[in-house]
Amino acid sequence: MNADPVQLPLLPFGTFLLLRDLIADRFGVWFDETKRDMLHVKLGDRLDDLKLRSFVDYYYLLKYGSEAEWPKLAETLSVQETYFWREMDHVRAFVDLLLPQFVAAGHGPIRIWSAACATGEEPLTLAIALEEAGWFRRASIEIAATDMSAVAIEKARRGVYRERSFRAIPPELRAKYFVPAKGGWRIVDTVHQRVKWGLANLTIPGDFAPHAASPFVFCRNVFIYFSGATISKIVASFAEQMPKPSYLFVGASESLLRLTNLFELERIGGAFVYVKK
Repeated sequence: MNADPVQLPLLPFGTFLLLRDLIADRFGVWFDETKRDMLHVKLGDRLDDLKLRSFVDYYYLLKYGSEAEWPKLAETLSVQETYFWREMDHVRAFVDLLLPQFVAAGHGPIRIWSAACATGEEPLTLAIALEEAGWFRRASIEIAATDMSAVAIEKARRGVYRERSFRAIPPELRAKYFVPAKGGWRIVDTVHQRVKWGLANLTIPGDFAPHAASPFVFCRNVFIYFSGATISKIVASFAEQMPKPSYLFVGASESLLRLTNLFELERIGGAFVYVKK
């Protein structure tokens, strides 16, 4: 017979609010009341691992206990759903329009930051697109990629991907830039080495300050998990560090128009981009 499923303890509303606010303060990730059940399940995994009997016990562990639990919670909450060639209008606008203009104007070093890069498909997409366009032979380009999840960054450093990551990339590019490897397909070294990987929490400006000085920042499909107040603080930190001109790319379903006036929204090619002038 199959074992009965483990019954999670209840997550009282008051405890939910305490945990929700504590997590938001640390990671910026926001669980509104409609996501109470989601947080219940995610934190339930940690209670089970720690043999705790209540969510109040877990709150006190986070609030007053060892710092060692926070990285484990970060992995539990981390969203690593991404794939190659996602939202390519942004990438085409960058490679075909913005980068040539930037170089022609002599604005300085070409630095690109992929923030909240998960397992690395976004920055590697940028590297492949730049390689295809011949930019690495014509200019000095630095690509930095960060995430708050150490597990995700370790996967990115390994550079091995499974079928799900390839659902949008053209087959000829997959064949050109990936080779069979144990557990999936490995990105070729000539592209993989173009990206420098690191850890950064977007709610801690000191974590990402060196990267935010880049003129091209891709921070896509991460703000949907943050509160408006947190997004405003992060974007203000970006704007403080980013040079002029610079370009901020956010996800197609994300809008900063009601949250900041530090960037102007412009249509560039087939994409909308936030511009600091």
